[in-house]
Amino acid sequence: MIAAVDHVQLAAPPGSEDRLRAYYVGTLGMTEIPKPPALAARGGCWFRAGAVQLHLGIEAAFRPALKAHPGLRVDGIDGYAARLEARGAAVTWDPALPGHRRFFSYDPVGNRLEFLEPGV
Repeated sequence: MIAAVDHVQLAAPPGSEDRLRAYYVGTLGMTEIPKPPALAARGGCWFRAGAVQLHLGIEAAFRPALKAHPGLRVDGIDGYAARLEARGAAVTWDPALPGHRRFFSYDPVGNRLEFLEPGV
């Protein structure tokens, strides 16, 4: 039986780790977690916020997905959107999901991210 999502894997181009760290740590407020040594040699970086983990793996022929994305639940969505905008990230609100407030943004390599808060 599946109990939970352990992590979400996103791709990134070679050499993008510093930009990813600046965004996921500096902009989103996540914490970088060390990769196991056998995987660290492949490049990329892993991040955590609470129980949520995002793994960014290096892909030589990287192209960001146009539709696929992780949906990240946040508390205080207006303040969180303001945080992203204050750090230079674009925020696009989307009212189409009933019972939620949500917006989309993109990491520095073009990965689409959804941020949502239910019941507001």
